[in-house]
Amino acid sequence: MKTIGVCPATLQPGHDTYSPLALKMLFNGEKVSPFLGFDFEGVNASSDLQENQRNLSISGVQEKYSAVVEYGHIRLSHPGEQSTFILKPAPLIHLQTRKQIPANEHLTMQIASQVYGIDTAANALCFSAKGQPVYITRRFDVKPDLTKYPMEDFASVLGKTEQGAGSNFKYDGHYAMIADAIRAVVPAWMVETERFFKLVLFNYLYANEDAHLKNFSLINRNGEYALAPAYDLLNTRLHLESDDLGLKGGLAPDIEPSDAMLRTGHLCRTDFERFGRRIGLPAKRTERVLDLFMEFPPKVNNLIARSFLSEKMKCNYKRIIEQQRQWFVREG
Repeated sequence: MKTIGVCPATLQPGHDTYSPLALKMLFNGEKVSPFLGFDFEGVNASSDLQENQRNLSISGVQEKYSAVVEYGHIRLSHPGEQSTFILKPAPLIHLQTRKQIPANEHLTMQIASQVYGIDTAANALCFSAKGQPVYITRRFDVKPDLTKYPMEDFASVLGKTEQGAGSNFKYDGHYAMIADAIRAVVPAWMVETERFFKLVLFNYLYANEDAHLKNFSLINRNGEYALAPAYDLLNTRLHLESDDLGLKGGLAPDIEPSDAMLRTGHLCRTDFERFGRRIGLPAKRTERVLDLFMEFPPKVNNLIARSFLSEKMKCNYKRIIEQQRQWFVREG
């Protein structure tokens, strides 16, 4: 059995299983083992896993499996059974660093939550029978009575479909479109727009270059729609080089790019100031969010050091986000 020295949810040191805080956040206080009794790779497991995937209605190219907790253990959900958790093992793709992806997503989600106060889906790592890290997240769209909250991602909100925009439809657009939709349909639109602005900025600073339309959603949990908790946050440049932002149109086509952006092709603070103004945020709210990202708090490095990334990947993670910060703080 794999030996661990930090909580595989909060990354607090001194734990060989989930900490009490992690159990409260993820499992309503129930004592649950982080060690799975099955694997995700191999011929023997493939039939059950494929059946499980067919019963999961969450989109995305990375393999996802529905799960529940029973008698203190995480197991795959049965056909027709409402899942309460999602498992994401290392994807079966031809990528040298693929086995690091679960630890990357977990670390990035924890930084978003613990350092920046971003509302995120409750998450952790668990470990396959062979000791491989597997990302686990609690479904925020499932009620305690196992019925579901109304929820819609922004590809659907904006009417983007494969039939209308091709196979890359979820990348077709710009971030101001999402903000405009929030303003149109969310009663407390100013609060939710500020949350969205902060999340877009976080994605840029932490090199999440796959933040597309389906990675933002609206959810109705209290009689009206609001921005759903953040999910699918990871430093994608740790694995693949791509554009700075996930949407083809960038922040917005009607924003004048900064001189720094024109010189280097990378956004700076001025670009985000203009984005905040474009989506209707007061200058004080915009500045308050931007100021949070001018320096990386020491806790960022502490979380990276305690993460389940390899030592080489920890160094690469820090190098990438520092490069992003240097681009961000330049004069516009």
